[in-house]
Amino acid sequence: MQQLAAPDRVYFTGGAPPPPEPPERGRGWRVLGGLSIALSVLLVVGSLTAYGFWRRLDGQITRENVDGKLGDDRPAKLNSSMNILLIGSDSREGENARYGTEEGRRSDTAILLHLSPGGERAIGISFPRDSMVQIPSCKKAGGGTVPARLDMINSAYAQGGPACTWKTIESITDVRIDHYVEVDFAGFKRVVDALGGVEICVPKAVHDPKAELYLRAGRQTVRGEAALGYVRTRTGGLGDGSDLSRIKRQQAFMASVVKKATDKGMLADPGKAYAFLSAVASSIKADDRLTVSAMQKLAGGLRGMSAGKVRFVTVPVQAYPPDPNRVQINPAQAKPLFEAIREDNTVPEAAPPPVKPAGRGAAKPVPPAQVKVAVYNATRTDGLGQRTADQLTEKGFQVVKVGTRRNRSDDARTQILFGPGARPQAAALAAALPGHPPKLWPSGRPGQVYLIIGADGADLPGAAKTVPKVVGEIRADQDVCAQP
Repeated sequence: MQQLAAPDRVYFTGGAPPPPEPPERGRGWRVLGGLSIALSVLLVVGSLTAYGFWRRLDGQITRENVDGKLGDDRPAKLNSSMNILLIGSDSREGENARYGTEEGRRSDTAILLHLSPGGERAIGISFPRDSMVQIPSCKKAGGGTVPARLDMINSAYAQGGPACTWKTIESITDVRIDHYVEVDFAGFKRVVDALGGVEICVPKAVHDPKAELYLRAGRQTVRGEAALGYVRTRTGGLGDGSDLSRIKRQQAFMASVVKKATDKGMLADPGKAYAFLSAVASSIKADDRLTVSAMQKLAGGLRGMSAGKVRFVTVPVQAYPPDPNRVQINPAQAKPLFEAIREDNTVPEAAPPPVKPAGRGAAKPVPPAQVKVAVYNATRTDGLGQRTADQLTEKGFQVVKVGTRRNRSDDARTQILFGPGARPQAAALAAALPGHPPKLWPSGRPGQVYLIIGADGADLPGAAKTVPKVVGEIRADQDVCAQP
């Protein structure tokens, strides 16, 4: 893990910078930017429950049944969060024929969009198309079965359609997916135009005939072909030409789309909002369980979601030794990210009852704001200390240090220790973290409490399972010219 030090405080970020990115490979016509459309519509519908446009929109959506292709070996649903698989298709059928003659179904980088319970926050996790992963056995659309194998993640869609990509992402993350949404080239352009264009910012002028892209340097609004060219180019001098570099640009574009789609001016105008949603509905494919009632339920949970609560990250990857043109998921850095998504319990529970004094002379708990806590991870699970520290901070505690014990073990047990004079503060922490009675540590710093996290964990009842920060993440409310 990457470590950032400050006086009396140590923080661990979500992962080290990614390895050198693979060189550009053959076909450069893939598109991820359209996935922003699916995210945008979800955020906009959260503000449209009063407009009554649902059924008119519903009839425009193309749907596919995937239930019989997912099998029974699926992750459990642990909470009321919503997880939606977003797929960018580069099909050349119909309106997309002008972009080439390649046959078959293909996808670019898939995104797992996680919406926390209660609409508290949203995060989109990109999976690079060149990632080598274990793909489970999948049913083919025309019959037959594709055996399980080690392959590039985008081959799942090519051989088994959206259901196979769905199964693959679930097997990698152990996160249960609720729905999928797919967008192609033509749909992408329609929706960007319905928004009135999307703002981007480029560091220098771009002249790329292959992508039909011609841009001046600086801040500007792009529409139609220019928007499509911007998200798909790999030869226009934007970034280093690699797939991972292109993903960062596409994430910046998605952030800009979300910001535009959730703008108060648009949401306050039913006509503009409906035109946008109608363009989206006619441009996407989805599973047949994403019904009118499901969309209404989703919209109710998203009411109040703002661009500042939306961020985009790329799943941490590392070099794939057998092939320099491929990458593989970094398990040590990806595991805490997937765990946080899987166990996101943002909906608050009832606060635990305060610890009662054991008898005469026992100290009463003090307010969390007066409790200084040093958090140490004693397990082999990287990132656990920082996630727990974030939960304590949300509860109002003063986290003065986050660190890792030298001798980590899967047998370590969670402990609350306190230095001289810190018994009342330790009682306050024990009240928030039941089941771990505090113990005096004579060598501890006076007035300070120590939380040692062992294999039995230290989850605070009612606290959110904080999603760890990932290097290079993008927030939807950032200024577009501040994006990578």
